[in-house]
Amino acid sequence: KRLGAVYMSPHRFREAIEVASRAARVHPTEAWNYGVIGDAHIELGEYDAAFDAFDTMTRLRPDAAAYARVAYAQELQGHLQEAIRTMRMAAEATGAQDPEALAWHDAQIGNLLLQTGDVDGAAREFARGGHAFPGHPFAEAGVARVAAARGQYDDALAIYRALMSKAPTSEIAIAAGDLLSMSGDQAGAQLMYARAEVIERDAWLTEARLTTNVARMLAERGVRTGEAVQLAEEAARSRKDIFTMDALAWAYFRAGRLPEAEEASRQARRTGTADRRILAHAAAIENALGV
Repeated sequence: KRLGAVYMSPHRFREAIEVASRAARVHPTEAWNYGVIGDAHIELGEYDAAFDAFDTMTRLRPDAAAYARVAYAQELQGHLQEAIRTMRMAAEATGAQDPEALAWHDAQIGNLLLQTGDVDGAAREFARGGHAFPGHPFAEAGVARVAAARGQYDDALAIYRALMSKAPTSEIAIAAGDLLSMSGDQAGAQLMYARAEVIERDAWLTEARLTTNVARMLAERGVRTGEAVQLAEEAARSRKDIFTMDALAWAYFRAGRLPEAEEASRQARRTGTADRRILAHAAAIENALGV
């Protein structure tokens, strides 16, 4: 029954759905299978099928894993308060014997609260996560995001630099780059952006070739626009999740292909997402079109 989850790692989502669906037919009350089915459909941007699978998973076994998935489904649909409540249920359903999972759930709640503008509430959740599992990277990144939201840029940058030294990710590198750019250190910012791209491209050597993030990085910075379009189109050929469609929309926008940008942006907003970047891109595209 775990084979479906194995297929998820190399992004073989169709195979994951096929294997997990076959297992579900043999063992229809095994909740795990529906989690795999839902996860794979989420990655492909097939949201109705994903949400149905998560609902079935929750009905069969309402535990932390199910609640966390439902919370993400609610977030994707822009229902942030509902997502916060459900993610709290996931945290409450997590045993004290799994402090790393507790910290992860706390960090997710913090991220949701930041989206609602509740910076102080988010700070409490990230602190709780750091207390449950000291050094958890998601909790520490959250503390940095809170510091940035409060205008404490030096503190935020120090945390991001520390994370880059022990648990580097492209997301952290971009966040650090943005702070450096805001402070006027354009050379330092460019180094961080280059590091982010290297991290993503290096992952292609050992994992599935997921080009969405590099396309987004290039489009956000307005550089190598042709490559951004090429990479975004490559990603969108196999998956239509809202983040891939947003990357495609912004790459088209940078390339001056406004009608195509508008259509991709519409696809990126089809779930009702409250994601600020997606909505900001949509507003810019509509403004350019005079909508």
